[in-house]
Amino acid sequence: MFALVDCNNFYVSCERVFAPHLNGRPVVVLSNNDGCLISRSNEAKALGLKMGEPYHLVRPLLEQHEVRVFSSNYALYGDMSRRVVQVLSQFAAGVEVYSIDEAFLDFRGMNFIAKDLLEYGRKVKDTILRDTAIPTCVGIAPTKTLAKLANRLAGKTTNKVVCLETEAQWQDALAQAPVDLIWGVGRRYARKLQEMGVVTGADLAAKPEHWLRRNLGGVVGQRLWRELHGQPCLEWNPAEWDDDDHLSHGTPSRHSVTCTRSFGRPQHDPAMLSEAMAMFATKAAEKLRRHGLAAHVVTVILGTDKYAPVAGPKTHTAVVSLTTSSNDTALLAQAALRGLHQLRKTGVAYHRAGVLFSGLEPEGQPQLNLFSAIAATDQPRSQQLMTTLDALNARFGRQLVRLAAAGVPKDRRGKPQEPAWAGRSAHRSPLYTTSWDGLWQVS
Repeated sequence: MFALVDCNNFYVSCERVFAPHLNGRPVVVLSNNDGCLISRSNEAKALGLKMGEPYHLVRPLLEQHEVRVFSSNYALYGDMSRRVVQVLSQFAAGVEVYSIDEAFLDFRGMNFIAKDLLEYGRKVKDTILRDTAIPTCVGIAPTKTLAKLANRLAGKTTNKVVCLETEAQWQDALAQAPVDLIWGVGRRYARKLQEMGVVTGADLAAKPEHWLRRNLGGVVGQRLWRELHGQPCLEWNPAEWDDDDHLSHGTPSRHSVTCTRSFGRPQHDPAMLSEAMAMFATKAAEKLRRHGLAAHVVTVILGTDKYAPVAGPKTHTAVVSLTTSSNDTALLAQAALRGLHQLRKTGVAYHRAGVLFSGLEPEGQPQLNLFSAIAATDQPRSQQLMTTLDALNARFGRQLVRLAAAGVPKDRRGKPQEPAWAGRSAHRSPLYTTSWDGLWQVS
């Protein structure tokens, strides 16, 4: 048996934890640069607000109905997600983090501990709400695919928990579910299936195994058939906690690491673009080290106004190859700045930029350059420096110690402020859980 725990309207729920007076009121969270709606409370959904709608188009409606608007605060959401997973780890031998707001629990053998899995699921939900104030839905079933379906059905119930323990229960659930609600059936396949008379999940499960293999992508369709018949086929990738209580997501090996942002306003100043690129390289290098990886290839990305009535591509890239893979912030930032110098055109205003690291391999095992003996001796020193840098920033605050190339913007009083290239975030809440300055004041 597996359980899927899904946090309801997660970004909105995180904001409501620290603003409980917003419970019952319409709330939305915006994407980077305050671009569009990426999370909506149930009250906001009832107003007809759609996922992905541009903020500037729906702003009159938001103001008319006094909808509370938040800019995205990913540091807060990531930390709240970590806290939810910590609670989940108390209830199962294994936890697989599927996304920032979803996680699978390994309930295999749980029937020897919890005789009533439905009641156990309610206990999971209630404990998360008590310890983190995040509301959730819980779906329990013999396979991940059926657990996903149970979770979606749970969102429509009062108790927010559904357990499909017997074949009769999951067959009944499949009969209620449109085929496009089945995990693994995308829009294109859903249209194809509907044209073939397969309308519900039960219709799909009733087809022979070889039929799904032939019509739904070969072995992928075969796995789906078995999952719908209670036979687990999907991989299990458990999350792990390190000695510093940091969460390592149970995801397959990465093929690339990226950091991209839209600017708050168009940038053409070389100094500002260089600062932004150095900062993006710094953040992406931190991700590399967090996952124990090093990169061979640095791709620099610059984007112009995608809506401008000018012919030609709106996104431009430059690729810089390294002789030896690295996750050293300084080396990767130098490569990113070389790519920026190749790519940037004088007088052109850029609306977004970023870096992408690829050609990844495990850190500490570099394929050395035959003609560079220095690289082998510099490697331990580089690793030691990056370990110290990460430890300082983890202890005293993110980006407190950083490359001078990334800039340290300050206001007239000498206090740190957002750089000129930073995206818009006019409605961002404080960093309640990750910054001393953001802690609640008790009076």
